[in-house]
Amino acid sequence: MSKIHPTAIISPGAQLDSSVTVGPYSVIGPHVRIDAGTTVASHCVIEGHTTIGRDNRIFQFSSLGAVPQDKKYTNEPCELTIGDRNTIREFCTFNIGSPGDRAVTSVGNDNWIMAYVHLAHDCAVGNHTIFANNTQLAGHVVVDDWVILGGFTVVHQFCRIGAHSFTAMNSLLFGDLPPFVMAQGQPAQARSMNFEGLRRRGFSAERIAAVKAMHKALYRDGLSLADAMARIASLTEKTPEATPDVKMMLDFLSTTSPQRGIVR
Repeated sequence: MSKIHPTAIISPGAQLDSSVTVGPYSVIGPHVRIDAGTTVASHCVIEGHTTIGRDNRIFQFSSLGAVPQDKKYTNEPCELTIGDRNTIREFCTFNIGSPGDRAVTSVGNDNWIMAYVHLAHDCAVGNHTIFANNTQLAGHVVVDDWVILGGFTVVHQFCRIGAHSFTAMNSLLFGDLPPFVMAQGQPAQARSMNFEGLRRRGFSAERIAAVKAMHKALYRDGLSLADAMARIASLTEKTPEATPDVKMMLDFLSTTSPQRGIVR
């Protein structure tokens, strides 16, 4: 307990590994669990049924595990779960889930979350994402792995954001953003594919060529969504190594709500 500042208020029911550091004036509630190596800076509030994994860095003035901003919520024991090795910068607000959905707001591993980011109830964030300052996610948003959201990106409730996609600063998402797509605007429109990000992650030239072909089918050739999906499915014949990428795109498109649609 020598790593707990004497001005911090830790509930007797909280479960903190002996290696956890808690800074001055932070408050940790009775249903919180924090695993080894995590650092909580000063003036943080961690409450609710919140589980935080190993080696996270939580900066000052963050609020994690507060009740959802949902008028239907009536003190159900919903949860917030945060994985390992995440960086959570100043003034972030992550709410617990709500009983109308999964009842869990979740954050995976190795995410870089900058200042003033808001995750509303029942959001599900994957791994290796980057959320720049003031990214705001409404309730029930799903963000897959390796997504980068530019500063002041705002995402409408129930939207999904596919793996390896990217938004420019001040983007406003009202629809699902498919994997690999770069979007910009208010409302956001598809501009290109995240080719530089794929190169940095070791995608081969052949796989990147397949992603270019997906972009052409979805956005350049005036095809219906069904016809675009059929063309995308055929890409595996020419480029077998792109089969996981094609499957990911088709799975995403096939589960998009017709009412919401994809970012065009």
